[in-house]
Amino acid sequence: MDRLRLIKKTLLWLLILFELYFFKVAQGKFNVLYIMTDDLRPSLGCYSDPLVKSPNIDQLAAKSNVFLNAYAQQALCGPSRTSLLTSRRPDTTKLYDNSDSYWRIHAGNYTTLPQYFKSHGYTTLSVGKIFHPGIVSNHTDDYPYSWSVPPYHPPSFHYERRKVCKGPDGKLHENLLCAVNVTEMPLGTLPDIENTEEAIRLLRLMKKSESPFFLAVGYYKPHIPFRIPQEFVELYPLDEMILPPDPDVPQHLPSVAYNPWTDIREREDVKALNISFPYGPIPKDFQLQIRQHYFASVSYVDAQVGKLLNALGDLGFGGNTIVVFTSDHGWSLGEHGEWAKYSTFDVATRVPLVVYVPGLTSASQGSSGKPFPFVDVFQEPSKQLIPGHIVKSVVELVDLFPTISHLAGLHAPKECPQPSNHVRLCTEGESRARTFYRPETHVSEEEMAFSQCPRPADTPQLNSDQPRFKDVRVLGYSIRSSQYRYTLWVGFQPDNFYANMSNIHAGELYLLVEDPDQDHNLFGLGGYEGLSHSLGQQRSVVSQWAEILQHHITCLNEHGPRKQDLHTCLKHSPGV
Repeated sequence: MDRLRLIKKTLLWLLILFELYFFKVAQGKFNVLYIMTDDLRPSLGCYSDPLVKSPNIDQLAAKSNVFLNAYAQQALCGPSRTSLLTSRRPDTTKLYDNSDSYWRIHAGNYTTLPQYFKSHGYTTLSVGKIFHPGIVSNHTDDYPYSWSVPPYHPPSFHYERRKVCKGPDGKLHENLLCAVNVTEMPLGTLPDIENTEEAIRLLRLMKKSESPFFLAVGYYKPHIPFRIPQEFVELYPLDEMILPPDPDVPQHLPSVAYNPWTDIREREDVKALNISFPYGPIPKDFQLQIRQHYFASVSYVDAQVGKLLNALGDLGFGGNTIVVFTSDHGWSLGEHGEWAKYSTFDVATRVPLVVYVPGLTSASQGSSGKPFPFVDVFQEPSKQLIPGHIVKSVVELVDLFPTISHLAGLHAPKECPQPSNHVRLCTEGESRARTFYRPETHVSEEEMAFSQCPRPADTPQLNSDQPRFKDVRVLGYSIRSSQYRYTLWVGFQPDNFYANMSNIHAGELYLLVEDPDQDHNLFGLGGYEGLSHSLGQQRSVVSQWAEILQHHITCLNEHGPRKQDLHTCLKHSPGV
């Protein structure tokens, strides 16, 4: 009887929560605080990283949906941000680099996520790096389409690539490792500190407004250079740093897939190491320092996020504001002998994705009425926080647009037709709102994420990381399912945006159950050739991937995900 009463009480409580949530949705009261970091992989405590100190983001995660397998559509800022903000893939936005075109002119006049909220009466505000700056956002961060007022950029960011890093020689350099005394910096501050201050100022202004708000705050770190307050480096003693388990270039990695991390090599402290191109390697002691400074940058961002979330509660917005925390893509920290991003590996494409919905992901705000009080990583001992609700299914950043719209009470955009360049509002993603209403009973093996990566040639070049669009000759298409990552590198013609799926330059296939770090490429080994020949040219790339992977998933479900069974499944792909 006691167990039955407990079940009834729990169901009643859940019913009350859902009624309160949908009442708020119906009233259109939910604000949105959208927090985006730059180059942040899931190196966070809430993602079970044993080393990184991220108490404020962990606190957010403890009251949120935490998506364990979220993936970007390209591991480069401009294409990824444009993709997730329009909910269109790079093949649709026609954007594969950071300096080529403005999608509204060259691809289609697509409605963006903030623009959609703006059209529904929201005040939309941008702080820091949300759209990638420059021509890819029309040198305006897509204002006035997406934003109610011109976006804010911190003045101190002007010095990000200047000689402000003090080296061992006592002189100032343009270094990769750049821990600084903030008071000695130009303007006496740093960009992300200014971003937090401006975001809090805007929250105070919105307190006086009757309009709901969509506030997007884009932090620049942990993007290189690691220009951060020096005290955060002290959180990570160098003698506690370790190399990744797979610091060498995999034996069967195709040369086209390798990222030669050219932008890292351009920094003065890295240049001084005289590392051979393209395969390095970086001396181990310097590798440890890079990892140390990256983790310190994560803790620095965590402190800024903590101050922002604390202010959200102080101003009384904690109970009616959806909070989204994510990144544009990941970053390699020596895995596969690679650094930076620019690849299709999980370390480059997997991102943290944490979504808080008041009254839905968290029933309580605490006695103070503040759901996220600031945690000072230097004062309070680190404690393990359990994520509120873990979602293991594979999701994509293009899913954010329809998901956030639904959670805020707006109609989620409809699925895009093919072609969709003349359709202003639609999504190439999928709403994941259902994950907030009912528990995930199993991981869907049909879910998959699609990522892309351009290359100028089959072998590493000085511009392999960020080739200009006109120089792209090979395009990597990659599928990430729950069971494996599969990538084809195919010929590409930039003059007509044509990817020739029958012109296969190389392939990668990693069976994740046995090879979670993706170190042993099975493509090209006996029995795997059928998969490459099964990609026809009549349908869209995504449709081809989905059909082929569906066949493989069904086959593997029948036979089991063993290597010998995978051989059989891939030999009998549809269309072969």
